[in-house]
Amino acid sequence: MRTFSRRGLLGLGAGAAAAAGLTGCLGGSTSSDGGGGAGGSGSGDAGAKPSGSPAAARPIGDGSTSFTGKQPHQPHAPEPLEPGQEPPQFVVFSWDGAGEVGNGLFPRFLDLARRHGASMTFFLSGLYLLPEAKKRLYDPPNNPRGASAIGYLTDEHIKATLKNVRRAWLEGHEIGTHFNGHFCGESHGSVAHWTPRQWRSEIDQAKSFVKQWRTNTGWTDLPSLPFDYDKELVGGRTPCLLGQDNLLPTARELGWRYDASSPGGRQVWPAKKQGIWDLPLQQIPFPGHRFEVLSMDYNILANQSINSTKAPAHNYPGWRRQAARSYVGGFERAYRTNRAPLFIGNHFEQWNGGIYMDAVEDALTRMAREKEKGADVRLVSFRQFADWLDVQRPQVLAKLRTLEVGQQPTGGWKAFLGGAQTTGQDSGSEGQNAA
Repeated sequence: MRTFSRRGLLGLGAGAAAAAGLTGCLGGSTSSDGGGGAGGSGSGDAGAKPSGSPAAARPIGDGSTSFTGKQPHQPHAPEPLEPGQEPPQFVVFSWDGAGEVGNGLFPRFLDLARRHGASMTFFLSGLYLLPEAKKRLYDPPNNPRGASAIGYLTDEHIKATLKNVRRAWLEGHEIGTHFNGHFCGESHGSVAHWTPRQWRSEIDQAKSFVKQWRTNTGWTDLPSLPFDYDKELVGGRTPCLLGQDNLLPTARELGWRYDASSPGGRQVWPAKKQGIWDLPLQQIPFPGHRFEVLSMDYNILANQSINSTKAPAHNYPGWRRQAARSYVGGFERAYRTNRAPLFIGNHFEQWNGGIYMDAVEDALTRMAREKEKGADVRLVSFRQFADWLDVQRPQVLAKLRTLEVGQQPTGGWKAFLGGAQTTGQDSGSEGQNAA
């Protein structure tokens, strides 16, 4: 079992629980406790996003997916910043695994996003659409056929996951990938040791489980997923934030736009790594401590309860406030200074009585309140943020990257960006952000 220090940062990130002998990401949990959807209905970007059906659908392959045209509820086409213009404050809430197991967390956060006109990224684990009876269809690199470090879902939960993934896309959210078997740790089978070719196999299989769920389940009475996954899939997050170096050549070959697998970053403006936008989880303030914590629910948990997901309940109110204050602290630090985007990672889990889910809701509501008061705060998906980055002038992004964590632009934004050049095509920059 891997041990964690309560000092410093945890670089495990997504599904770190798996490396600690716990249930990483969703983990096939069948817990039925916790709240259901938070309600809310209506339409329009100012608040609610309806989940209506597309007007027409063209089946793809066996009909598991379909082409339904342009995705609804997308922001206006991004534009480059004008000289001296203050950049928006971007916030990306993302979810690893993205399976619904009866605890109501997936629809709860879809409802929350709908109320506040937010978009999110859902990193779907391909195995969550594959019945356990068909598990031998999965051939994981360096592991036995059918093996998985996370549990397969029941038929009921696969159907619920399909329903919520379909709704998520129709309401403007992004469907990325968390790959399949979630193999962490240091063993030969861990994703940390996979080659680019093995990553290609894993990605191909993850896509096939999404694109062929109808064949694999035999279900013909459920609607298809309303997107072409070959085109929809432009980024992901690896299990436990491991294996990025060998993933990136394959991601680039596949035309991916970004990767969210860096093992911890800082609140600075991102750069490209191997031609892909490198969008890491970040070190954010951790109230009551001199060190910072990675911007993910599990990493906060690991520092609060030393990896226990069921610590004594008397700790929960204080820990919930601390978690929410950590997210909000990261937001406020960036908003008041360098305007670096904030990336937050989560799991649909009821760890420590569900306090981390409550903390995420509290934090998102607080950030949305600033947007609703007129601040240029944008709650977007990773794909939408990559769209914005891609149209920015390289000189402007390079200038933004000179701002350190918590550093205000010298002379204010008008002076700081007023002299940036307005020509150039390549908005990216090679190299890795400081960790």
